[in-house]
Amino acid sequence: MPASPSTDTAILWFRQDLRLTDNPALQAACRDAGKLLPVYILETDPDPWTPGAASRWWLHHSLAALDAALRERGSRLHLLQGRADECLETLAATSGATAVYWNRRFEPAALTRDRDIEAGLKQRGITCHSSNAALLVEPWDHFNQQGKPYRVFTPFWRSLQPRLEAIVPQRRPSALPGVPRGNGHGLSLEELGLLPEYDWDAGLRNEWQPGEAGAGKRLRSLLETRLIQYPEARDRPDDEGTSRLSPHLHFGELGPRQVLAQLMQHRAGHRSAGLVRAGEQFLRQLAWREFAHHLLYHFPETTDKPLDRRFEHFPWSNAPETLRAWQRGRTGIPLVDAGMRELWHTGWMHNRVRMVAASYLSKNLGIHWREGARWFWDTLVDADLANNTLGWQWTAGCGADAAPFFRIFNPVTQAQKFDPHGRYLRRWLPELARLPDKWLARPWEAPTEVLAEADIRLGDNYPAPVVDLKASRARALGGWDEIKGISR
Repeated sequence: MPASPSTDTAILWFRQDLRLTDNPALQAACRDAGKLLPVYILETDPDPWTPGAASRWWLHHSLAALDAALRERGSRLHLLQGRADECLETLAATSGATAVYWNRRFEPAALTRDRDIEAGLKQRGITCHSSNAALLVEPWDHFNQQGKPYRVFTPFWRSLQPRLEAIVPQRRPSALPGVPRGNGHGLSLEELGLLPEYDWDAGLRNEWQPGEAGAGKRLRSLLETRLIQYPEARDRPDDEGTSRLSPHLHFGELGPRQVLAQLMQHRAGHRSAGLVRAGEQFLRQLAWREFAHHLLYHFPETTDKPLDRRFEHFPWSNAPETLRAWQRGRTGIPLVDAGMRELWHTGWMHNRVRMVAASYLSKNLGIHWREGARWFWDTLVDADLANNTLGWQWTAGCGADAAPFFRIFNPVTQAQKFDPHGRYLRRWLPELARLPDKWLARPWEAPTEVLAEADIRLGDNYPAPVVDLKASRARALGGWDEIKGISR
């Protein structure tokens, strides 16, 4: 005879897994529980990396989408705010829940907190079930031949590839257990206070559709219309060449197993050499995300300290006004300024431009990479601690598999190569729109009569460069000379 359905009540704790498809914690809870109480807790636990304003905006809309999806299936999302351990213990007591299900996070503070929460719940007789929804392979299950964490991407990627065929996403549950009675609705979404107090988010609203449905649309758009151009177009900020899946992956509206499975299915149905190559290029980028999370797990101190300890002695500059000019897109270097304005307006920046802007801050301006990481953390909708840490340390030359320090991106040649017709620069820097292409990436070198004809007054309606690119590059290399002989 089939087993009788359980009458136990369980709590499903949503975190960075705001989806119903390929959600192993949800699947396990549906299998085991007779009643299910889905909950999201806006945590007030001490954490040096609390979500920034752009991430909070995204979270508000993603939670609204998740609640709507749950309500379509006869359930709803219970919203709380406070310390996660206290909220879960209180909720278990009031609901009679005997188990809590969640998907693991891998940030240093979250790992510590989860261990403490699990220990506290078990002391109260509540069973805990955690699963992996965020990564293809968990960090404690993937080492090099010496049994140590990978610190270079290429061998990490080579060792990961044979494991991909066995990775399969889980289906969305066909039905959800009912919600236990007598628990109210918790807080309203508005009471969480995630939206900005004043209206600066119009650009975000126009650009993004947070939630599982929006994530699915982005992925379909990539596979059906843009994948074939991906290898070349992904470096072009003037084109829709990237997937823009990063915020959806960060909030777990889409899981990497889903992306992998749909990409492989698409490639199987379209076996052209171009699509195979494009698919491999995109999979490689998904693996970089994986690599970032593995690094952060094994080297948790790298959110604030360089993996290459020589850089603890680097002569960084303390220049608050120059930092503010970079943040506001007022450096006088068009590609950097365009990227910083795109970031402020849309909560996102093209990856090629991120590298240029990061190189300019840490090398030409000589400002500590941590300042840039903090600004990106507050302004990016895809602010992900692992990716942000890897990206900044890679560009600054002090992380795992880092670009050599002497690789200093030239923002003029980068703009000329990857925005050859100036569409990206003109979109975000309309004050330069009348400049000919020849001078658009370097207006300070344009003849006086060309600037006058374009109605550009450097230092007035567009800033003069805050540093000379050639001289600042030489200073950066001088700083490298000071530390490169220090023992790592």
